[in-house]
Amino acid sequence: MAEKLIVVSDMWGAKKGLWITSYLGYLQQYFEVTYYDIQQLANMDLESCSEEDLHEAFVNGGIDLAVSHLMKKEQEPCHYLAFSTGGTIAWKANLKGLPMKSLYTVSATRVRLEHKKPNVPLTLLYGALDTNRPSKEWEMQLGLDTKIIQNFGHRLYSDEGIIKKVCLDLLGNVTTKLDLAKKAV
Repeated sequence: MAEKLIVVSDMWGAKKGLWITSYLGYLQQYFEVTYYDIQQLANMDLESCSEEDLHEAFVNGGIDLAVSHLMKKEQEPCHYLAFSTGGTIAWKANLKGLPMKSLYTVSATRVRLEHKKPNVPLTLLYGALDTNRPSKEWEMQLGLDTKIIQNFGHRLYSDEGIIKKVCLDLLGNVTTKLDLAKKAV
């Protein structure tokens, strides 16, 4: 039986997320994948809105509503892959009790404002040019080791090379844990 993986979108969801099909196409071969568009989780219907308006809608209640809906939809521990604002939603949901086996975030915005970290295996990946990247001080306070990719900005997750790297990381993390569990039996 395949491990379950929850994929949580960036703030654009499926509307500007053609890149997500690359992740889903690859990961569905190895995981039982469920995808969440965070605009839908937050009950947003913002067809033609600017990036600023969309960001404001998430900051002013959308993130909290999406956290609440994600927690209602998912009850079993599984692996999470989350992008940008979706990373913040998954992070906050775990801190509120959403069970997880692991959390892999790419360009997670606003986690830099958190004072606690999820108590699960955690990977944070950022582009070196991402202005939303947490500071070294924040990393040290929370005991984190953020992975930085040089020459990339916030939307590094839409690059085909990064897509392959993230998918291979996830597959490697999960298969290593499965191998260790089999050896323990």
